[in-house]
Amino acid sequence: MRQNVFAVVAAGIVALLSACSVMPPDTFPREGSVDIERYMGAWYVIAHIPPDRTRNSYNSIERYRLTDDGRVATRFTYREGGFDGELVTMEPTGHPLAETNNAVWGMEFFWPLQMEYTISYVDPDYETTIVARSERDWVWIMARTPRVPSTVYDDLVHRVAALGYDTDALRRVPQQPLDQRDDLQPE
Repeated sequence: MRQNVFAVVAAGIVALLSACSVMPPDTFPREGSVDIERYMGAWYVIAHIPPDRTRNSYNSIERYRLTDDGRVATRFTYREGGFDGELVTMEPTGHPLAETNNAVWGMEFFWPLQMEYTISYVDPDYETTIVARSERDWVWIMARTPRVPSTVYDDLVHRVAALGYDTDALRRVPQQPLDQRDDLQPE
């Protein structure tokens, strides 16, 4: 009996912690609705305020694939420290929250904990996006191509500033042209 009570309490605590870490406050800007199927595919990280682990990344690419059960299989790859650096791969699972019209995901790097992943902006053609967190600690500017025109980049940086981030902390992620890369893996 004592073990059953402990198991129920532990499961409740894990569920509570997991739920609290995902949903941003209603006041944090996010897209009103994200067409999840259009959002799938490869996104090149153009600039970011990254977690420490990826602060020296090159050729960063985030790839999304919708699974049959509505989750998002994710493969994030980058080169550590340079274009010829070690290829690093992470494969978290995204859990889009239906009540947010797919604009907020719980990104699960290891069970049961999920990290808040808020799509704060995606352009109407689904060519550029900003993924942010309400703690304003990390942010990613991404595009469907490894480079964007300076006017597009400047607009995206302005949007990041409007979210409340210190844009001086943004790091442009070095991206090689596609014809010079050997790290492109099929989606």
